[in-house]
Amino acid sequence: MPRLHADELSIDLALARQLVDRAFPAYVDDDLRPLPASGSSNALFRLGDDRLVRLPRQPGGGASIDKEVTWLPYVAPRVTVEVPAVVGVGEPDLGYPERWAITTWLPGIRPSHSGSVRRGSTNGLAEGLARFLTELRGMDVPARATDDESLSWYRGLPLWTLDADFREAAAACRELDVLDVDEALRVWDIALDASRTAEPAACWFHGDLLVENLLLDGSGDLAAVIDFGGLALGNPTVDLVVAWEALDVDGRAVFRRALDIDDAMWTVSKGWALFIALITLPYYGASMPARCADRLAMADAAIHSP
Repeated sequence: MPRLHADELSIDLALARQLVDRAFPAYVDDDLRPLPASGSSNALFRLGDDRLVRLPRQPGGGASIDKEVTWLPYVAPRVTVEVPAVVGVGEPDLGYPERWAITTWLPGIRPSHSGSVRRGSTNGLAEGLARFLTELRGMDVPARATDDESLSWYRGLPLWTLDADFREAAAACRELDVLDVDEALRVWDIALDASRTAEPAACWFHGDLLVENLLLDGSGDLAAVIDFGGLALGNPTVDLVVAWEALDVDGRAVFRRALDIDDAMWTVSKGWALFIALITLPYYGASMPARCADRLAMADAAIHSP
């Protein structure tokens, strides 16, 4: 597998095959093949026709597997889109140090970023995303969730707490010369001011609601949401970044109306879109060019949209 991180674990098809065969002998005759586009948190392998093997890429990555084992069964019946189901969990073995998982394979089409879609074509997707977020945010928070430290993540913090990190990322992006950093800083400062007063009630949020974690049906409507490793409790504004990456201007209007997003929260969502884009570009610029193209489109939309 291509290396994405300095502390990347050694993973290849041979290791994945051995892990599956030893832990789940019922699948020994099923074809196993790496996906053309793997994730940054997990190396992904298609197992047969209807399953997916997910091996964490970094030390400690098994924690996200444990989170999905615990919480996907809670989320799945409370949302109307498909989400993956964990079929089985493998333990560390053969020198590989993390827990790993086999999940269901969900069919669908990965959406394009907002800069490459025909205007007016994302309205259905916008409605589906708004419905998903309404359902997710409306889920009860059981007592066991408030005690679960894995459900606390920086993306549930107020945006203004991340100012120093953003400015560090902006300096790195200035050296890359891939976007207008001065305009990004201007929009960021406006979003930062808005974030000091726009503080929605804490609730469930996905945390990584981006085009690579969405699947569409043949009509372009939302069919599934995948990768709940970032599922958490806190300020849910970060999930609004999907509007800047996946939706065109008409779709964003549909999305905003459906969620009744006020001016302050909409402004803060631009800041989150810029934050995620600018921390991505220096880190994955060489290793994940497709992801960086998506994030550049997201940043461009956030900078130039009124």
